Amino acid sequence: MSMNIFRLTGDMCHLLSILILLRRLHVAKNAEGIGLRTQELFVMVSLTRYTDLLTTFYSYYNSLMKIFFIASVSYTIYLIRRREPICSTYDRQQDNFPHWKFLVAPSAVVATVIFLIEYNTRRYGWESLTFHLFDVQGILWTFSIVLESVAILPQLSLLRRYRSIENLTANYVFCMGIYRFLYIFNWVYRAYNEPGYRHHFLVYVGGVLQSLFYVEFFYHYIKCRMTGKEVRYGEEGDIEYHDLSVEALRTEENSSPLIGNSDSGNLRMRGAQNENDSEESPLIVV
Repeated sequence: MSMNIFRLTGDMCHLLSILILLRRLHVAKNAEGIGLRTQELFVMVSLTRYTDLLTTFYSYYNSLMKIFFIASVSYTIYLIRRREPICSTYDRQQDNFPHWKFLVAPSAVVATVIFLIEYNTRRYGWESLTFHLFDVQGILWTFSIVLESVAILPQLSLLRRYRSIENLTANYVFCMGIYRFLYIFNWVYRAYNEPGYRHHFLVYVGGVLQSLFYVEFFYHYIKCRMTGKEVRYGEEGDIEYHDLSVEALRTEENSSPLIGNSDSGNLRMRGAQNENDSEESPLIVV
């Protein structure tokens, strides 16, 4: 397995992203904005892809990097789940993307179908399509490619809920996106320059799909960095009423008084009542 500039740079971006995330957790001592479900998907990707650690030796670099990726993501999951005070700050209600139902299970089905079709047509041709299930390592590798293409979705969904993104968290996601983007060039380069390495359109499609998921985040990240502002991700107008003061929302055309204590400067959530409200009282918001 030869080295090239795209693979080396991609690996360094991947390594840097993990180190940034670990520093974020250790320094800030909280897991706000960190998607545990994405980390669980990443460790699943690593475990199913790197089964060749048990069967094939390519190089010390290759083996050490694979071991580091598995160990570091597993350690990240441990910090978020078990280590105080970090685990107490993890918000399960916000990080609620149904990853098992909508990502893991469909990826397993799609990967199995793709593998069986590709494996059999490559070895036997379409005219004698027979299914072989004994190549477990091949099925797991295919599953890892499909799952990795969507593994970032829970993290991006969580960032949309927070809107305002902490600096190190934004850098972590950005480096992960660059890593995946560079690996597309790595695969293409290897197909043309490495003997025995062939074009694999599954990894191309998976890499492009995952890169597309990052595009909007890249736009907001670069825009905020160029203007020196805090990184914000998501559409404007998503802020809940209770996040703003009364005076910030009140205008000449919109100056209806609030029911209840408006002197506190906080808006009441739409549909909420306090103990002083009667059942017949209408609820008015600014």
